[in-house]
Amino acid sequence: MPAGLSWPEAAALGLLAPALLVTLCRHLWALRWSLSRDRASALPLPKGSMGWPFFGETLHWLLQGSRFHSSRRERYGNVFKTHLLGRPVVRVTGAENIRKILLGEHTLVSTQWPQSTHIILGSHTLLSSTGELHRQRRKGIKARDMLHKFMEKAIQEKLQRNNPEDHSDALDFIMNSAKEHGKEFSMQELKESAIELIFAAFFTTASASTSLILLLLKHPSVIEKIRQELMSHELYQQSRYCPTGSCLDTLTIQSRDREKPLSSSMAKDIHKEQSHPLAPVEEDSLQPSALLEPTVPQSKPCSGPQLLVPPGQSCHCASDISLEKLSRLHYLDCVIKEVLRVLPPVSGGYRTALQTFELDGYQIPKGWSVMYSIRDTHETAAVYQSPPGSFDPERFAAGRPEAAGRFHYIPFGGGARSCIGKELAQAILKLLAIELVSTARWELATPGYPSMQTVPIVHPVDDGLQLYFHPLQPSQGHEA
Repeated sequence: MPAGLSWPEAAALGLLAPALLVTLCRHLWALRWSLSRDRASALPLPKGSMGWPFFGETLHWLLQGSRFHSSRRERYGNVFKTHLLGRPVVRVTGAENIRKILLGEHTLVSTQWPQSTHIILGSHTLLSSTGELHRQRRKGIKARDMLHKFMEKAIQEKLQRNNPEDHSDALDFIMNSAKEHGKEFSMQELKESAIELIFAAFFTTASASTSLILLLLKHPSVIEKIRQELMSHELYQQSRYCPTGSCLDTLTIQSRDREKPLSSSMAKDIHKEQSHPLAPVEEDSLQPSALLEPTVPQSKPCSGPQLLVPPGQSCHCASDISLEKLSRLHYLDCVIKEVLRVLPPVSGGYRTALQTFELDGYQIPKGWSVMYSIRDTHETAAVYQSPPGSFDPERFAAGRPEAAGRFHYIPFGGGARSCIGKELAQAILKLLAIELVSTARWELATPGYPSMQTVPIVHPVDDGLQLYFHPLQPSQGHEA
């Protein structure tokens, strides 16, 4: 203890010294990033905080979730800086700001994915890494190898087919397209392409399907409006008992020169004993796959909800629905758009600045990460007349300003990297909605609605979205 100091004074001094040291370190950390600005630009860095030395604001981000971004957006504006996962990041919201980023692909910015995504998808990076980086990635290859082992077996079966020219799924098209251009993919390239297809199509479609079912459950009046629209286009057919009848239990997407049936048996087997509720349906059981090979089943007895057939009427199962018929369903199209606005499967994207550029009056230094937010942009766009937080499919009706423009509504991204499967994804969601509202009613199998997690894709937390499905009764065809 220093001479002349009492114990309380010494204790206070002992606490003050570390506090001053921490404050100094944090000040130097902030100064370090302030000095990293591009001095060739007169624009300032975006407002925001770089957090604590080395850790940045990563801990706050992990603990606060989506509230982390919204609170800082309210404090600093649509463009703010932070430090996450060891990198300086500029978080971006707003249609005009996102427009500049998405249209600046290859000139202003380049695509960037989190390290975990690179590990799972793979790009031969393991062989080129050394030391500690190599050991870290070896731990994530375990997960990828499990997927690759399964994919390699499926690819080998495809390569050994007698008629390799047949197109039956997305991977077949990739393989045959490469051959048409005089290229042969290696097994490693084929496996990574398959994993990428699953990552890009399967999980996002499953997420959107779950969100569709959840939001329709919360808004029964929307279900009734969909039924009314289907009736007006003679597409709403209640299934009825047909003990000796037969029909196909698929919905079919028809193009000019071919048909590709898509399975619509999401409510299959819900026609069991009506006095016994069905077991809860887990989220995983509601996930459609974008890689399934479509096949036309043989005619068989109706497997949808079955009710007594009035005399003189025949059995009706789900009708074939062409893309042209789907395009007439304007209200259903608005519903799907609103689902994807409220709960976009992917909440945002990552880019790296290729050069210093201006955004909303600030400079974005070369080499910094840029995280653009789809969800925040959907929630804050000034173009929406009704409150952005409400579920309002009519906001996308013809004549409404929300239906115009591009970058205030971006569930599929935009620019050079916009989702090439967006039309298929929307068709799948429409078919799912038609099947559900035509054949069943559903209710929660849990006391309350599950919370939704937004990382890495939107999904219910804990035990997922558990539901009871019930067949429609004759008197229920028009109930809300």
